[in-house]
Order: sequence, then structure tokens, then C-alpha cells
Amino acid sequence: MRYITGGIAMGAALALGGGLLAAGTTTASAAPAPAPAAQTQSLYAASALVLTVGHGANSREASVDRAVTLTCFPKATGSHPDAKGACAALRAAGGDFEKITTIKSGTACTREWNPSVVTADGVWEGQRVRFERTFANPCEAKAGKGTLFEF
Repeated sequence: MRYITGGIAMGAALALGGGLLAAGTTTASAAPAPAPAAQTQSLYAASALVLTVGHGANSREASVDRAVTLTCFPKATGSHPDAKGACAALRAAGGDFEKITTIKSGTACTREWNPSVVTADGVWEGQRVRFERTFANPCEAKAGKGTLFEF
């Protein structure tokens, strides 16, 4: 019996103390605390890609010769040998892979059919991207793949 009445007394004291504490905090602060800012952090990097170079007419039929990763946010990293240069090229092109892989005008190549294909798959500045470009031969590939696919 002694334990029951002690427990009731302790509960009443806590309840009253909590009420007094709550009353004290509302009268002491003039303005309510501001709401925390919305978090825009993501679990994934805003710019992360897997790049491949292979031989074949398209990515389904091609044998992948080389593949690298490229992350451009928060800093340029990955297995790409020139991650900073590749990220800079993508930023300069506004993320347009077509601009980066355009064959430079005045390039003289043979007309042989020995196709090379490059692909980019992942996220660029928060947008899902999937890119594929087939070059007719190694000469065109060298002239068009630029820093991004130079690995």
C-alpha cells in the first residue's frame, strides 16, 4: 500500500511540475521558435554517371571495352582519368551530350564501317539521363568523343 500511494504522489508531482514548466516557458518567450528550414539534401549525388566505350552498332550489340564512373557533385571524382575536365566539358555544354560528341568540322576520315558506341547513363544535375552515340569508325570516334569519353 505504501508503494501505491508513493507512486500516486510521484505521478501527481510530475504532472504538476510539467504543467508549471510548460506555463513558465510560454510566458518567458515572446515569439514562437521559427520552423526549421526545409532540407534539400538527397541520398544521391545530383550528377553521377556511368560512361562506356565499346565496339558495335549500338549498345545492345556492342562489346564494352571500357567503363568508368563520373561524379560531378559535390566535387569531380570517379574512375574517369580526367574527372575535372569531363565535368567541366559537360557543364560548358549545358549537359548536352550531343554537343560534346559532335564530330569536329573538317575532320577527314575513311568511309569504313567499324562502329564504336559510347553511352552515358545516370543523373546529370538531378535529371535522369541515358545517352548513346554510334560513330562509324575509330577515326570519327576519336574526332567526336572529346574529353568526356576519352578513357
